[in-house]
Amino acid sequence: MKQLMRSFIVIVAISLVLMYVVSQLNSAQGYSGDNTLTVYNWGDYIDPEIIDEFEEETGIKVIYQTFDSNEAMMTKIEQGGTTFDIAVPSEYAISKMKEEDLLLPVDHKQLRNLKHINPRFLNLSFDEGNRYSIPYFWGTVGVVYNKEMLNGKEITSWDDLWDPKLKNQILLADGAREVIGMGLNSLDYSLNDTDKKHLREAKEKLDTLTPNVKAIVGDEIKMLLANEEAAVGLVWSGDASEIMSENENLDYVVPEEGSNLWFDNMVIPKTANNIKGAHQFMNFMLDPEIAARNAEYVGYSTPNEKALDYLPEEVAKDERFYPDEALTEKLEVYDNLGKEMLGYYNELFLEFKMHRK
Repeated sequence: MKQLMRSFIVIVAISLVLMYVVSQLNSAQGYSGDNTLTVYNWGDYIDPEIIDEFEEETGIKVIYQTFDSNEAMMTKIEQGGTTFDIAVPSEYAISKMKEEDLLLPVDHKQLRNLKHINPRFLNLSFDEGNRYSIPYFWGTVGVVYNKEMLNGKEITSWDDLWDPKLKNQILLADGAREVIGMGLNSLDYSLNDTDKKHLREAKEKLDTLTPNVKAIVGDEIKMLLANEEAAVGLVWSGDASEIMSENENLDYVVPEEGSNLWFDNMVIPKTANNIKGAHQFMNFMLDPEIAARNAEYVGYSTPNEKALDYLPEEVAKDERFYPDEALTEKLEVYDNLGKEMLGYYNELFLEFKMHRK
């Protein structure tokens, strides 16, 4: 027992020494306290050169980590094992994080560049007054289609996807809200509908789409559409932009009935260590020239109105990715429907997947 205790004490002592050494090394390199900012973002969702410029301008070292889903991001923040100063969740996740008291309020007085954000992207239902979040990127859910493979046919409506000529030609993104939402929109129901009769009706209509659905896939949808493995795909607008850059035969449309308007916003998790640095980072990313460069690199739409002046005209005026207000009025932001209703959406989506088999 004494030998075991001595071993334990030695291990603890060595661990403390190692922690001290790492702390000193980080401090010597400017990587601790107010000189460090830990950013938690989606993969490939920022221009690396912009991070370098922020570090050079502020003297703050950025530790950049990535996640692949809102759920994974929220779980890690809830666990508290790693302290994050900035995170970039989507709108419904922000609503949930507010409910679970995971966020700190944002001090607008420290964000002089907030004035450049288009007012129509502020004060939305998931964060009224933008008390906890600042817009980063936005986009839509719509349809990519191959004009050559469809012999010149254009897609304008969700109902166009039910055309028998599209048998085995459609790829769907693997998302319950997106696929069930497509069914709801095609029936002129809200994307946030909680009427189970309407939801069941949407699922039954989706079942009739099955002959046209080649596969329900994840990130590989971009490669498959670019390589013309299918003629049509249900995708997010940013992915559409990337796919279209690989194949000139592809086009993107938001169907006339309406669709989803999504946002990824910057937030400050409650466990943040460098709150001042977090505001500095937000304000830096809100600079119009920085926002424009970031949008060009990532390929998603910037909510920064002034940044449009720094984007190539063919990008800034492309209504497929910067639709006018007439169309955006038909778009809906996903509401946080609660655990029970989200579970029902997932259940219907699973039933649809099983129906295909």
